[in-house]
Amino acid sequence: MTKKEKAMELFSQGYNCSQSVAGAFCQEIGMDFETVAKIASSFGGGMGRLREVCGAVSGMFIVTGLLYGYGSPEDYEAKKTLYTKVQSLAFKFKEQNGSYICRELLGLDKKGSDSPIPEKRTEEYYKKRPCKLLVGDAAEILEQFIEEQKSK
Repeated sequence: MTKKEKAMELFSQGYNCSQSVAGAFCQEIGMDFETVAKIASSFGGGMGRLREVCGAVSGMFIVTGLLYGYGSPEDYEAKKTLYTKVQSLAFKFKEQNGSYICRELLGLDKKGSDSPIPEKRTEEYYKKRPCKLLVGDAAEILEQFIEEQKSK
């Protein structure tokens, strides 16, 4: 099963966008799924349903930080390297989907917070939301990125 398929399956099971993408990479980051799901849980709905950065994109960033992040606040070269990776992933996602902002991806007009109450995952929900496809795109982008990093 590809990472794209795994992430989309997780989303179909009810996990949020960030959990679905980050959870698909548990083996690569050496963490159990429950821990990863908890770490990523706040980023669903564009950060707690604030409709800001797409949760799928945040999931990519979580995995990227765990794989390529830095620990010392004074390691400016490591920061630069990580931020270059993060921006590259964000721009690739935006190139494919037109944005990495949740409300824009969902076609929502208002700026700012949405209700903190998540919608029930019904057939109608899945029909009107592009989220499952966006989760798949993010996982595929990240999987390709990781493979490219290995070959460097």
